[in-house]
Amino acid sequence: MRQGIVIQVAQTLRLDVGLEVGAISDSVTVTGETTMLKTESGELSHVVPVQRLQELPILAIGGAASSSQGLRFYLAQTQLIPGTSYSNGVNSVRVNGAPNGTFRTQIEGMDATNALIPFSAASLQPRIDAVEETNIQTSNYAAEFGQVGGGLFNITMRSGTNSYHGGVYDYIANEAFNAATPFVNTNPRIRRNNYGFSFGGPVIIPKIFNGKDKFFFYNREQYREFFQVNNAPITVPTAAYRSGNFASIIPANARTLSTDPLGRPVLEGIIFDPATTRAAANGQIFRDAFVGNIIPVARQDKVALAIQNLISAAGTSALINNLTPSFPNDRVTTNESVKIDYQLSSKAKISGYFGTNATGSQYSQQLNGSEGLPAPITATRGTFTQSYTWRVNTDYTLAPTMLLHMGAGFVFYPFNDNAPTLDYDSTKSLGLVGATVVGAAGGRFPQITGLCQTGASPACTGFGGMASMGPGAQARSFLTTPTGNISLSWVKDNHTYKFGAEVRVQGFQGKYFTGTNGQYNFSSGQTAQPYLGASAVGGGNLGFPYASFLLGMVNNGLINSFSTARTGKTQWGFFAQDNWKITRKLTLDYGPKI
Repeated sequence: MRQGIVIQVAQTLRLDVGLEVGAISDSVTVTGETTMLKTESGELSHVVPVQRLQELPILAIGGAASSSQGLRFYLAQTQLIPGTSYSNGVNSVRVNGAPNGTFRTQIEGMDATNALIPFSAASLQPRIDAVEETNIQTSNYAAEFGQVGGGLFNITMRSGTNSYHGGVYDYIANEAFNAATPFVNTNPRIRRNNYGFSFGGPVIIPKIFNGKDKFFFYNREQYREFFQVNNAPITVPTAAYRSGNFASIIPANARTLSTDPLGRPVLEGIIFDPATTRAAANGQIFRDAFVGNIIPVARQDKVALAIQNLISAAGTSALINNLTPSFPNDRVTTNESVKIDYQLSSKAKISGYFGTNATGSQYSQQLNGSEGLPAPITATRGTFTQSYTWRVNTDYTLAPTMLLHMGAGFVFYPFNDNAPTLDYDSTKSLGLVGATVVGAAGGRFPQITGLCQTGASPACTGFGGMASMGPGAQARSFLTTPTGNISLSWVKDNHTYKFGAEVRVQGFQGKYFTGTNGQYNFSSGQTAQPYLGASAVGGGNLGFPYASFLLGMVNNGLINSFSTARTGKTQWGFFAQDNWKITRKLTLDYGPKI
């Protein structure tokens, strides 16, 4: 009897047993252990047991160091492998200099790579506590894995045993456990929990299954993060701007930038009335300035005023960074998996695996660009996904030296980046007629950009203005991936042959809402002097974007209709490989894959 022999994922193991003549009373005990030097295969791979991940401080809980879903991330184990680089929290993995994101993930022998949203490998990830081990292959791939470019994460899930075992865990991140920032004595608020349990053992059904050689293993894990964020100031219009008074944008020592066709000086910071646009005798197009740089209430656009009523009031008298809103930085991710193993006979075994991963976050600074504006005008987009992974594998021993394997799987992955408000009717709420699409696709607040004088939204620079409003790109996307493989392994003399085939059918479906809410851009040009051809003249500014908005003078805009699309591809692969042990010191791996 041989004990202590461990066969790792995708490993070919050779055992040499020496027999010696002994007395009848002698007992020979042979202990088999995996050698550090691999002599049976030319591939370069590294096996990472789950215990090592749990014992080393490489699995972050939430924040930028974790996955996009907050859970402990399986790609973090790349940090243990030489010749690789890994950037926390994103799909940034490089193996031996290969391009970023060219790795492949297999769960229970079949592909589970996120081809829909490549930067979100976490969406299809298995739970760390449900993983038995991961074989990370980095180079010299066998023909079976010849399609991999930047590393293969070959993951085997945990199985139950003939006795019941389980565990409960809770990983906590809280500012109370952290040291304060030196000199300022502050500690950012952190409230994260990653908790769950696992349980496995024999399947016992009275009068049907007695539990022997029939196992199950179940794992459930959840990540929860709830706290208010109020440390990112944004720019909103001042009380004066909201009333149409833009006198404050005229510098104290305003320069004369030009002289208009009537000989009047054009001072920097002046806004001009589009209603007075006309041609001079010399053909130049010019306008009259608003008296006192104030837009009369009667001239202010009703739609703009309706939108302005939805904008939070400034918290300070500053022109920029004058509001520090508070909003929830929340995320809830739930992951469940179950694996069933059934030893049909001494020659046949079947196993099944199901895993699901669901996450939802409406407001998140890290992923969604949340700025703290209220619904429906916030530009933030939530992330809502739920993946489903199915696997069935069968192994049948045809002969002592011949093994047949068959597997089938399916992945379904929907991705939604919904805005907080999906039933907004701009015609009823704002009086914006014919400028948004509302129907089966839902309705969203129009996207309004360009309201800052200078600088990027939401902070702005210069004399301020307003952060961008309304959600941008919006879509509901779906990935479906049926997979299947079959292989035959045959050991003959000093050769180990393996033949097989694989099929992957990837389908991509999309429902696109981008632009259906209407996209409107404003600039200072609509309240500047036309004949000068620019809003910035001689280093000074003319016109003001928020003044153009208050007049309802759009610089440009577009509106799209709701659209759908479906694409996909089918991939077939066939391979034949031979592991030829030429001598005790020389092994040759060869074989094609097409």
